[in-house]
Amino acid sequence: MNVPIWLCIPFAGLLLCVALFPLFAPNWWGRHESHMVILWSVISIVLFATQFGAAETFHTEFDCIINDYLTFIILLFGLFCVAGNISFTGDLAGSPGVNVVLLTIGTLLSSVIGTTGSSMLMIRPVIKMNSWRKRKSQIIIFFIFLVSNIGGCLTPMGDPPLLMGFMRGVPFLWSFNLFPVLLVNMFLLLTLFFFIDRKNYRKDIAEGRRPDLSSVRTMIRFEGLHNIIFLVMIVIGVVLSGLLPGLKAFQDASGNVLGITLPGNVSLTYPSLIEIIIILLAAYLSFKTTNKEVRVHNHFTWGAIEEVAVLFIGIFITMQPALILLKAKGSTLGLTTPVQMFFATGALSSFLDNTPTYLVFLTTAGSLGFKSGLALSVGTVSKNMLMAISCGAVFMGANTYIGNAPNFMVKSMSDENGITMPSFFGYMKWSICILVPVFIIDALIFFM
Repeated sequence: MNVPIWLCIPFAGLLLCVALFPLFAPNWWGRHESHMVILWSVISIVLFATQFGAAETFHTEFDCIINDYLTFIILLFGLFCVAGNISFTGDLAGSPGVNVVLLTIGTLLSSVIGTTGSSMLMIRPVIKMNSWRKRKSQIIIFFIFLVSNIGGCLTPMGDPPLLMGFMRGVPFLWSFNLFPVLLVNMFLLLTLFFFIDRKNYRKDIAEGRRPDLSSVRTMIRFEGLHNIIFLVMIVIGVVLSGLLPGLKAFQDASGNVLGITLPGNVSLTYPSLIEIIIILLAAYLSFKTTNKEVRVHNHFTWGAIEEVAVLFIGIFITMQPALILLKAKGSTLGLTTPVQMFFATGALSSFLDNTPTYLVFLTTAGSLGFKSGLALSVGTVSKNMLMAISCGAVFMGANTYIGNAPNFMVKSMSDENGITMPSFFGYMKWSICILVPVFIIDALIFFM
């Protein structure tokens, strides 16, 4: 499919709205965000239809909604529900040292239950323990850097791109090759965070702000811990969605994955359907078995998931031409070295869905004719090249609020709790000044 670049205008328009309106007209944007999402989505669909016809447009957009957006938002919904039923309380104050510990735990947990699961589980304790502080947006920013993105690099459960790599022949434990990169990034970012947070912490203390530490002894209490079972259910559902398509029982005679055929010749595969059922069942059981008081204590509302659901359906619809264009032109970009792949994959993953971006460049790498490396379904790929593509896709989703699903979710939950988060470009100022130098260090150490 030959996609003209002007079809990407609605995607760029929606991104500019997300970036500018909350900064210059926040009240107007709060009332009309959904209307702008609908407007740019309709414009995108109409322009696509004028180029490729109604039938092809319906197939492309409906397939995107069923096989990309539906599974995406249901996973977020399930994790949001289950994590909202786990309460972590105590008299630990949000000091720089405590915050470093919380960010470390969340970062390492991201490879176990995914960046979204870890983000939803850890963000409420982080917000609560720092509720007494005035200067705390830097805590959430580094939370997004580490917990919502970089921490998910060690297993296929950590981030969807790695799951797609696993489905194409990357061994399950191969991602542990990225552990040295993770350690370097954690050391650099946590060290920098400590000094930034300590500076703001001292300013808060100097203004007379104090945490309420009524107990002499440090007490930590968990409620709703049985919901860990439902988190595990969701992780199992995600893993099954990656494993089942490779089994003969889920394939037809031609090797295509079996599923339910919907209008427009769109298929909802049985593995995806099983994943959806498991996630929704986990969310339902979580609510049925958890005392309402836990959610009250967590200040649980539906606002964050509603905002993400509305915004991202527009992003998924309008970015389809950009993804098609990337798939068509990816092999002609002249990317032949790990460092080129690292920055190219990362730059596009900052604004586009990192899963298809990962697959495009993985396929490109498989066509380069490597004589040694991992034999994947897309061809042989060298270790350094695969490391570069994996790190670029997982790490650089942290560059913008829309680079990875949990980023915007964490921002929305922080806004709900009265934390003044930077604008779209304000956040990018942080990522450019802090993350880009770290990624350059990654490139010099591991990918040159």
